[in-house]
Amino acid sequence: MSVWAIGDLQGCYDVTQRLLEKIRFDPAADTLWFCGDLVNRGGQSLETLRLVHSLRARSVVVLGNHDLSLLAIGERSPGEQRKVNPDLQRVVLAEDSGELLGWLRSQKLLHSDHALGWMMIHAGLAPKWTAALAEKHAREVEQLLHGDDYRKLLRNMYGDKPDWSPGLRGHDRSRAIINVFTRMRYCTPRGRMAVEEKGAPGMQAQGLYPWYEVPGRAQRELKIVCGHWSTLGLMIGHGVHAIDTGAVWGGKLTALQLDSDEIRIVQVPGRDVPPPPKGQLPKD
Repeated sequence: MSVWAIGDLQGCYDVTQRLLEKIRFDPAADTLWFCGDLVNRGGQSLETLRLVHSLRARSVVVLGNHDLSLLAIGERSPGEQRKVNPDLQRVVLAEDSGELLGWLRSQKLLHSDHALGWMMIHAGLAPKWTAALAEKHAREVEQLLHGDDYRKLLRNMYGDKPDWSPGLRGHDRSRAIINVFTRMRYCTPRGRMAVEEKGAPGMQAQGLYPWYEVPGRAQRELKIVCGHWSTLGLMIGHGVHAIDTGAVWGGKLTALQLDSDEIRIVQVPGRDVPPPPKGQLPKD
């Protein structure tokens, strides 16, 4: 009986199946935590989404930026849907798209298990957010996403601004919260995000810090597992376990056991494609 967190799948169905086989996943006893970005770029997003949906009784999912984008695409007209990339087209035009997207929309921005001692997010946390504040802000947006007016949220979530501030209201507030949870890598000590910075630490502009290294950041009593940052790779430190290891870019897909006294990591080779050319960074 094990609990495993798994990094960004990004539509890599075959790779996901190999990882589940390698960790000997038992759907009758084990639990999976998926760190978001289930879909996009891997060419098998529909199959991947169907797989995770089939495991919903034994898994928890947090939404990544690509998952939210898929939900927004699902609300567009058929003509607009046919303009998106073929991988996502197959999802929104599938006969079971309503069931799959309805289930996806019901997922969280943050999942925490205080008894286990872990919190899962897709990307990052604002410097001043404690675990309790992060849970509170996640619930704000989840309530909107799971409610009757979710289409307004999906239409208004795009944009890099404003930066997070406790005084924000309305769509600006929701957008800022979503950006923190699903897009953050670097920020200033005051929490200004630098969404254009996507490289590994050491490549960022002066005055920016990886979100988990910001001086004066809040103390958090839960260990954090996250994905999103493929150029960071596997990183364990500062109470954070980042496990997006670029499976879709030809890297690896990573699983981290959460209920083990020791750090136990299992990996399989990612999609069989060359990584991006040196100096070219993956897009969000």
